[in-house]
Amino acid sequence: MTKDMANENIRQRLAEKMAGEITLSEKPGEALKKWRLNFDIAQTDLSGYLKVSPSVISDYESGRRKSPGTLIVSKIVDALLEIDTSKGGQKIHSYEGMLYANPGAKAVYATYEYTYPMQLAKLATLIEADVVNKGVEKPLYGFTVVDSKKAILELSSHEFQKLYGWSTERALIFTKVSTGKSPLVAIRVTNLKPGAVVIHGIRGNQVDPMAKKMAEIDRIPLLATTMDIDELVEVLKKYSQYHVIE
Repeated sequence: MTKDMANENIRQRLAEKMAGEITLSEKPGEALKKWRLNFDIAQTDLSGYLKVSPSVISDYESGRRKSPGTLIVSKIVDALLEIDTSKGGQKIHSYEGMLYANPGAKAVYATYEYTYPMQLAKLATLIEADVVNKGVEKPLYGFTVVDSKKAILELSSHEFQKLYGWSTERALIFTKVSTGKSPLVAIRVTNLKPGAVVIHGIRGNQVDPMAKKMAEIDRIPLLATTMDIDELVEVLKKYSQYHVIE
């Protein structure tokens, strides 16, 4: 298979994944918004490519406009992928590992995807966390609980990126942490930054000052919690289930 054929195959499989998720979602507008944010594409850029008013995209995402049909969803997905391709296709290729194999799974304790996003303040409240660095708040579309020792010692930088699942706008929760420094170092060497980092097992005043400094530089929200890890996962999953049926 040539490189062009491989790239087209990745794009086609990703398009199917995106369109399927949006179409089948109970809140298609939220699913659409999640993917637009994943690709770092503004509403104005997307609407400009589609030659529609920005308010059309806004109305779809907010639910003010009737849920888009499969044809419109297909056009929107194609537009997102085409815009990314015109920028070099970095976002598309970041999903390659998720579409095929996932070696990063050996370091993952739990992972979950949201359709309806969670805000940082809500995350901190639910898991009883100290906010070490507020950073730039983004809507969180999922979480991944990571064994920090396995992730740092066993994963390549490429495999580490696969911990983000289907959205970088998620909370990466690192367990088995003594100071919080190592996870932030690992994140710094990747091209992708999570919506939030949670250090599990220590309180906020125990986080290494260097970890806080790196979070400040990268503008990543940094939290710390000592909640039992199984309870934490259950609480975060229940939040998602509650909002899905609202």
